[in-house]
Amino acid sequence: MTDNVSTKQVGEPAKGLVGYANGPSLEEINGTVSIPKGKGFWRNLMAFSGPGALVAVGYMDPGNWVTSIGGGAQYGYLLMSVILISSLIAMLLQYMAAKLGIVTQMDLAQATRAHTTKRIGFVLWVMTELAIMATDIAEVIGGAIALQLLFGIPLIIGVALTVFDVLLLLLLTKLGFRKIEAIVICLITVILVVFAYEVIIAQPNMGQAVANFVPQPEILRPGHLTMALGIVGATVMPHNLYLHSSIAQTRKFDRSDPAELKRAVTYTTWDSNIQLIGAFVINCLLLLLGAALFFGKDVDQLGTFGNLYNALQDHHLAGAVASPFLSTLFAVALLASGQNSTITGTLTGQVIMEGFINLKIPMWVRRMVTRLLSVAPVIICTILYGGSEQALDRLLVNSQVFLSIALPFSMIPLTIFTSSKKIMDEYANKTWVTVLAWVSSIVLTVLNCQIVWTSLTDLF
Repeated sequence: MTDNVSTKQVGEPAKGLVGYANGPSLEEINGTVSIPKGKGFWRNLMAFSGPGALVAVGYMDPGNWVTSIGGGAQYGYLLMSVILISSLIAMLLQYMAAKLGIVTQMDLAQATRAHTTKRIGFVLWVMTELAIMATDIAEVIGGAIALQLLFGIPLIIGVALTVFDVLLLLLLTKLGFRKIEAIVICLITVILVVFAYEVIIAQPNMGQAVANFVPQPEILRPGHLTMALGIVGATVMPHNLYLHSSIAQTRKFDRSDPAELKRAVTYTTWDSNIQLIGAFVINCLLLLLGAALFFGKDVDQLGTFGNLYNALQDHHLAGAVASPFLSTLFAVALLASGQNSTITGTLTGQVIMEGFINLKIPMWVRRMVTRLLSVAPVIICTILYGGSEQALDRLLVNSQVFLSIALPFSMIPLTIFTSSKKIMDEYANKTWVTVLAWVSSIVLTVLNCQIVWTSLTDLF
């Protein structure tokens, strides 16, 4: 597929360090990827495939690894239903986000700015920035642990080194957006293959796993609920709604042609759902791995990335096929996951800054500031707990719970905008879509209030 990103590359800075942004969402890549006209289903699907992969990355970042593996280690297969429900909610929300971008030619941040007061827009911007930082914490921790496992680099040094992943991003931005999509898809495939193989050797009880796709009442117990919300926060990522509503606009077609518009919405939805099914499978594999290897054992001793890495070399835990090669694959996948998330996190930061406050700065500046703010709590935690990986894992799980708390602040505006005939015209949500979106938002908000109250009660 031709990639027309030539004269303006992703991340090209405005004139001067700070500029004013009031044009198309991520204008450097907006409408730059050509698509065929009048071709068959598969040609069209391939042409529109890509944005869904960048969105799916957020559903399989290191935050997912800790919460899903930890959920399996602590509660066996009980939380399989949480992954299923979270993935279905994600498909619904990403469909609405992509549709909003294609139909209105505004991303979610721009739409919020246009249809709410400045005060509300500012509050939502701050909440979304915090959500991106929480996501960044997961990337920092995952990357630092992967560097320690692969090269023996101390955690505190590894955390500091993750600041420089911006250099990798700058290199990728020179290749063009279509090629970035291809790289991301390849890395996702590597992660999928690694965990599929490792789950096969772990030999989980698939009967119990499938049975637990039906929700069980035990999930609502305080400890179970905390982990469940962590999985929801790690699976349904609020910043992905802003990202998808922007990069869904990268395809070049006649936006004034109703048939072309319908085709774009249709194939973008196919792309999103296919990629999110892949993310769902990976998250299931993570939980299966945790349940098969760790459930019923000393979770405090086994429930970290480092101990899982070691377990894959231990014949008593992983079976006869245990080897250093499997451990290395695991660490490489962890590092790849964090680097994938770096790309999407940076793009999302640009989207919300330009959309909410019309501020445009070079991508490397944006990335460096966000990463430094995210690194600070990780470094503090590392120093206070003497480089304990268990302490970093707890910080990571808490960051994912915060993402779950932040999610309704993105879900509710998205539901309002995409349900409005005034904004969306004939593409406004059908009644059943609106009902499901509101039910998801309300239930998640109530559960979040419960977990916050429980946490405060424990403190005092």
